Amino acid sequence: MAAHALVVGGGIGGLAVALACRRAQPALRVTLLERAAAFTEVGAGIQLGPNAVRVLFDWGLEAVLREVAAWPQRLRVRDSASGAELGTLPLAGRAQARYGQPYATIHRADLHAVLLAALRDDPAVALCCGVEAVDYRDAQGGPVTVTAADGQCWQADVLLAADGVWSCTRERLLGDGPAHFSGHLAYRGLVPMGLVPAGLRSSEVVVWLGPRLHAVHYPVRAGGWMNVVIVVEGPLPDEAAPSWDHAAQVSALRHALGAAHRDLLAVVDVVPQWRLWPLFVRDPMRGAHEHVRGRVALLGDAAHPTRPYLAQGAAMALEDAWALGRWLQAAGTATPDWSDLLPRWAAQRWARNARVQARSRRNGVVFHASGPLRWARNTALTLGGARVLDQPWLYAGPPDPLGT
Repeated sequence: MAAHALVVGGGIGGLAVALACRRAQPALRVTLLERAAAFTEVGAGIQLGPNAVRVLFDWGLEAVLREVAAWPQRLRVRDSASGAELGTLPLAGRAQARYGQPYATIHRADLHAVLLAALRDDPAVALCCGVEAVDYRDAQGGPVTVTAADGQCWQADVLLAADGVWSCTRERLLGDGPAHFSGHLAYRGLVPMGLVPAGLRSSEVVVWLGPRLHAVHYPVRAGGWMNVVIVVEGPLPDEAAPSWDHAAQVSALRHALGAAHRDLLAVVDVVPQWRLWPLFVRDPMRGAHEHVRGRVALLGDAAHPTRPYLAQGAAMALEDAWALGRWLQAAGTATPDWSDLLPRWAAQRWARNARVQARSRRNGVVFHASGPLRWARNTALTLGGARVLDQPWLYAGPPDPLGT
């Protein structure tokens, strides 16, 4: 009998691993459990470096991605107070020439929709909404059983949990407590590009750096909209329960920005609605055991929630899924030995994920620097430019476990 995989979490990571498994083993059945009443994605934009684009293109999604994503020409870094340009990195031609893939920016909902569409008509995939997985049992010699809040149970050969930073599966698997508040708050907004002042409309990723804050804006939805994210340091607001999405007041944002440059403030002023995203994080992974125990695996934010300062959170979830698919492909059987396959996958993935987590945390310190560190950062960007901003170790990935 063909293997059956249970996926918990219907976000980008969960859809990605379901798709990767189906592409790797056409006989494999997948049941995906999502707690929300419908398969939808909220939020704003995400950046997809060449490593993430490589994964999506390998899954046959190039044509549809080219319709909905934007393809920025360059990355430009500016000082949030003076507006001075600190450094640039060409993206469009350079990324393609150096890494074989372009650099993309996309609305989260559009990427989610692309992945969902690739699964919807697959008869071997069951997409189940309104199912809150709260417990599991990995029985030796028997199936893995997942129990929902309403008492329903599902059984399969393996459990792949992509249920995010508040993962119930992680709580049961590792028992290492909840994610902790980072001290950083992200304000997120979207605005039609036509409403942006003409001089600020561009096909660039623009990053603004200032003491205790930074901002980034870039095109999404084929260039028709601008995504804006501003991260500031501060306490967790009383009304912001440990969750990832809240209404935000523009007055609080303007206060946090202080005497920002007029161009940045002009972008802030045209965003019609802001959402507040308190950043909850974990320390970098310490070993493969934080990915896998038995026939239960954690992927994406459930395993390695990543600060947004390297723009790689979604990319690492995509890489996790792609690498697992490659191991399944190498197994060459419709009934793989998950107890052997998953540890091999985890051993190959954890250190890269930990490096991304650590580098992202370090970037947060550098982005928000003041005093001598800020001067050193600005000097390095001015003198180094593309050499400082590029990430060859990252963009050349993901490492192929099959070595091909």
